[in-house]
Amino acid sequence: MSLMDRKVSPNGLRVFASAARHLSFTAAAQELRSTQSAVSQQVRALEEELGVRLFDRVYRGVRLTESGQLLSASVREGFSIMEKTIEQLQQRHRNPRLNILTDFSLASYWLMPRLPTFRRDHPHIDVRIMTNHGEVDWHGQEVDVAIAFCDARTLETRPRLFHEDVFPVCSPGFLDTHGAIEDSARLAELPLLMLTADQGQGWLDWSGYFDRLAGMTYGEPSELVFNNYTLLIQAAIAGQGVGLGWQGLVDDLIERDMLVGLEHLRVATSSGYGLIDVDPSDGAPAKRAFLDWVIAHR
Repeated sequence: MSLMDRKVSPNGLRVFASAARHLSFTAAAQELRSTQSAVSQQVRALEEELGVRLFDRVYRGVRLTESGQLLSASVREGFSIMEKTIEQLQQRHRNPRLNILTDFSLASYWLMPRLPTFRRDHPHIDVRIMTNHGEVDWHGQEVDVAIAFCDARTLETRPRLFHEDVFPVCSPGFLDTHGAIEDSARLAELPLLMLTADQGQGWLDWSGYFDRLAGMTYGEPSELVFNNYTLLIQAAIAGQGVGLGWQGLVDDLIERDMLVGLEHLRVATSSGYGLIDVDPSDGAPAKRAFLDWVIAHR
């Protein structure tokens, strides 16, 4: 026999669930924006409909009977199932959400300037950008796609955004003040802006750069040190020194004459930025659209 056949009031069950959760008719009344007497009447009516006592009235409150405990557990489970079903139904009518994780540098200088074209072509997709300043770790996070700096071995199994292609950058005013920078020896004499690798990131630092460029040992004298590439680039634009510029990140700043790229001192490695599909078994159209878009715009 169904609840409707028994004429059990769904509202009575809702009132009972609140009273059972609080073990108080007064607190249930406050939650339901009702009165204590109305809650008491609803519970009494439900007890009469079911033919069992659900609460024992005790000093300053109520206590569930054995029957009340059984019904409370069932009602909680039933309401939980209904809430999940409602959430699923509502989710079907919401815009799909795409969670993207990358480092702050790539987000600032590559992704954000290009993202308007993706949003124009896919206005129904809600894009959420998550960033950090260090190594990108997508494990255990609610992430659909990661764009991460990877070593050569990882890039063999991932779509590549671009290889690590590095050259010194500085402001036009810095060059006017210090003169032409023709070779590595002259570069090593200048104020160099340093990016730390506190989390073991694999990108080039000045020491690795000079070793690859000319087999030089660079002692890393005390200069301006940053753990944030965006701040380092701002310092370079302000004429405070020479920084390392990654092709793909600083291109626009060079085109706008905010920086000068010393491309004759270029160093390339087999590392670079890779495109990570965090869960390849999830073929969500929003994720597929973004992956295809990144590959088309790399």
